[in-house]
Amino acid sequence: MKHALIHTLKDSIKILPFLFIAFLIMEYFEHKLNNKNKEIIKKSGKFGPLFGGILGAFPQCGFSVLATNFYAARIISIGTLVAVYLSTSDEMLPILLSEGAKIDVIIKLIGLKVIIGIIFGFIIDFIFRKTIDKKDHIHEICDEEHCDCNHGILKSSIKHTINIFIFILITTFLINIVMEYYGEEKLSNIFISNNILSSFIASLVGLIPNCASSVIITELYLNGIFTLGSAMAGLLTGSGVAIMVLFKINHNMKENIKIVAIIYSIGVICGILIDLLGVVI
Repeated sequence: MKHALIHTLKDSIKILPFLFIAFLIMEYFEHKLNNKNKEIIKKSGKFGPLFGGILGAFPQCGFSVLATNFYAARIISIGTLVAVYLSTSDEMLPILLSEGAKIDVIIKLIGLKVIIGIIFGFIIDFIFRKTIDKKDHIHEICDEEHCDCNHGILKSSIKHTINIFIFILITTFLINIVMEYYGEEKLSNIFISNNILSSFIASLVGLIPNCASSVIITELYLNGIFTLGSAMAGLLTGSGVAIMVLFKINHNMKENIKIVAIIYSIGVICGILIDLLGVVI
């Protein structure tokens, strides 16, 4: 226990400044590009999944929540919403950066999520596309739910850094305890030998409407416990608080459940296929 605690504190404190810098940079660009993103997604039309998949790759909850509001107002299609959800990395990027992951690895991970999001976005639109009735306005509730968008980039960056640092501290401690008492090799072998089951579990964890899910999944992947397929299964379904916002503002519960089922199914299928094909990043 003592060894696990010391190891956790050393690892967590070491990445704190890198975490803050990563969030500061991302908050700047999120505020800078927010209005442009709105106009692009509004005018995307039948190419919505393409733009949604690309713009959704930007981390944190902002754009996935924005897309959820747009869908509830029927400004974008269900395929575009799915593309955004699948490509959104939430807190994956700052965790990878703070842990010193190689740039080419980060680009490949994000690129894979974007490609999957775009492809399935178009497929979903082809199957489920309906006529979209535009409204005069959308209900902006990002501030109420999570993002703190209007409080300036410094305050927002500090808030994100503290929140994620606490999650990293807790999850790293729990992982280290398991490693100490069970063994990294044995734990890794359980998930590696049960790739299919791992994808089901990871996809379910990814649906948790909180940044904790992407933090946990990314940490498990970096620690070699999750395979790439298992990690991707969870990261594809993880869209921050967007799912919670969807159920709050879109009153068609059957439709909401259908969207969650689609996201979960895609996560599981892609995770299993990645592992079966032996894809490595």
